[in-house]
Amino acid sequence: MSPPTLITARTKIVVINIANAVEPCFRLKESARHPLVPRRFHPAHAKPHPALNDVQEDAILANGRQRRAGEFRVSSSHYAAWQDLQSDDADQYVVLEVNLIVDWAFLEKLSVVSLARIGIDYLRLHYRYPTQTEVVKENFIEPERSIIAIDGTALGAQAYTITKAGARFFLDHCRIERRPIDSAMDHPWTHGQRHLSIFPFPVIERSAEQCQGNTQLESLIIPRQFALKRAGARCLELQRCITSPIKRRCDR
Repeated sequence: MSPPTLITARTKIVVINIANAVEPCFRLKESARHPLVPRRFHPAHAKPHPALNDVQEDAILANGRQRRAGEFRVSSSHYAAWQDLQSDDADQYVVLEVNLIVDWAFLEKLSVVSLARIGIDYLRLHYRYPTQTEVVKENFIEPERSIIAIDGTALGAQAYTITKAGARFFLDHCRIERRPIDSAMDHPWTHGQRHLSIFPFPVIERSAEQCQGNTQLESLIIPRQFALKRAGARCLELQRCITSPIKRRCDR
């Protein structure tokens, strides 16, 4: 079967400098000196995005704690990229953070594939946490490169491709900030998008570099008045996960 590169798409690369760090951003710019795909480098949002709504009780019930300051910057930056895509002439974005090593040759091949035309609106290019997966499409673009379905928590919003429709899903789902952005994207049974990735990853995270903003994770205790509601919310979410009707298979 030939790779689906005949279906062309207008793709742009958006690089978000989450920690507004000079050195990681410089290295990524140098490694991308001659890519064919248009790209833009953006500093992280210093303030919460005005469209986002943080409700303390919702965050505690969903995530077991309140949101942290650094997480708002990350969420706001990705949320702004999804909004930009809606009015952009691009069909899809490749969203990257700066602390990465990137296979630019593969990204150039991926950039001409219309993910929407093959039924994919959100495709992770990297994640952090080992979890169960299932191969749903072999030989994607290149031999021995596969699309996999992720079953469980993967974490990490460092690299992904998203279409206009996929961005609209997340604009609605993540408007109320219940979880860190990568955790919110990990919940297909609530936002309705399949949780897919590429393996082997075309992007890896650099060692010992944290560009997530606030890395001082203070201890937070669930207020007593929320403890029972939190337990109920976890049971409800487990039920939704088990009974989720989301199909993993994509067009072959």
